[in-house]
Amino acid sequence: MNNNLLKGKRGIISGALDSNSIAWKVAEKAHAQGAAFVLTNAPIAMRMGEIKKLAEITKSEIIPADATSMEELTTLFSKSQEVLGGKLDFVLHSIGMSPNVRKNIPYTELNYDFYVKSLDVSAMSLHKMLNVAKKLDALNEWGSVVALSYIAAQRAYPFYNDMAEAKAMLESIVRSFGYHYGKAKKVRVNSVSQSPTKTTAGSGIKGFDDFFNYADSVSPLGNASAETCADYCLTLFSDLTRMVTMQNLYHDGGYSTTGISMEAMEKFGK
Repeated sequence: MNNNLLKGKRGIISGALDSNSIAWKVAEKAHAQGAAFVLTNAPIAMRMGEIKKLAEITKSEIIPADATSMEELTTLFSKSQEVLGGKLDFVLHSIGMSPNVRKNIPYTELNYDFYVKSLDVSAMSLHKMLNVAKKLDALNEWGSVVALSYIAAQRAYPFYNDMAEAKAMLESIVRSFGYHYGKAKKVRVNSVSQSPTKTTAGSGIKGFDDFFNYADSVSPLGNASAETCADYCLTLFSDLTRMVTMQNLYHDGGYSTTGISMEAMEKFGK
């Protein structure tokens, strides 16, 4: 349903890799709701993905940027305002990567250089984005920044490796920077803790399919899809959530507050 929820709003959407990406769904739906935005991703990720196709669908310009580089982020936010014709109203941070996960290094034996890279790419990049946006005064008052998180920031999930610390740091940045940005410019900063989702990134985690099915059986509403997550992000970009900030918002079909389900008990009882 298109009701121009974001009509006249401008933004940046990061992290769209292919049609399975949450960021991809956000871009499609934001476009349908009247928003104008630029797409961004790291140059290496752009070579792997299909972002040019998304740019055509949404009539958007692509501005490559390494989210760990202050210089490239400064170019991203400056050029985005030029391309879109004014200050921004929303930013989606959908960025995460762990060399330790990619190389199947066990959590108890982490490569610490890789560990630092995980934190930089997956969490500190949000701080850097917000830092640059604030310095450039790139966001309008009541603008909204949304970062994608996961419940492993709060609880132990053995397979999630060092990404758990990265997401915990991400959520802390949401709270801390959200306070300062809110006081200074009335900009909102929130994170969305999404269900396990069958994206290219998520499916690369060892044991993902088994856990996806487990979470689906525990959640009273089932796992939330990438499409419904995109819908939720759009509400956070909109004026309907003006007073929501510094929050980690669970979008998981009720998984985060369910202890056990009858379905899961039945499976273990067999």
